[in-house]
Amino acid sequence: MSAVKRIPVTEAVWKGLAEMRSAGQTYTDLLAEMIDDRKHRRLEEDVRKWSGRKKDGYVSLSEIED
Repeated sequence: MSAVKRIPVTEAVWKGLAEMRSAGQTYTDLLAEMIDDRKHRRLEEDVRKWSGRKKDGYVSLSEIED
């Protein structure tokens, strides 16, 4: 059984989350979906950065943007 954690949020954030939730969807499911979406977007951004890199040699670590 997983532990239940409480995350304090502002009233505005709570209302925003409630509006995003589908009927019958738990907040855990909603947040898990949001995390997956964020990870997917980050991966797509990384792939775009990687695809657009210089093709002629190495890039120094200082040139890589977060």
